[in-house]
Amino acid sequence: MQAVSIYRERFKASKQLSEPYVMVGCNAIVADTEDEARRLFTTPQQNFTRMVRGTRGPLPPPVEDIEKIWSPIEKTQAASMLACSFYGSPKKIKAKLTSLIESTGANELMVSAPIWDHTARVHSFELLADAMQ
Repeated sequence: MQAVSIYRERFKASKQLSEPYVMVGCNAIVADTEDEARRLFTTPQQNFTRMVRGTRGPLPPPVEDIEKIWSPIEKTQAASMLACSFYGSPKKIKAKLTSLIESTGANELMVSAPIWDHTARVHSFELLADAMQ
């Protein structure tokens, strides 16, 4: 939010752009149910926990109970790094992303879906596209 605010305050028009244009990057994991979206979200949670530990690697598969994976400190650090990450059913994700767009005044979203299973990742993007229309 601070970066967006500074950008808008200091923006100077040019030949290419007459007014500020804000693109916000976020993670969005969408599934048919809230429970499945929460389970899929354990992949980025584990991935960021690995970053905290200095043990990066390929995306891990989702787990049923993320609380068994991280310590309270790692949870806090990973949650901070995942602040612009959202998961949910199509209806819930639309509300969450609409709120992000409104709070940032974003002109565009750049969305990533760090989902371990390719088929689930494709389905997530299909659900997201349908939800945001």
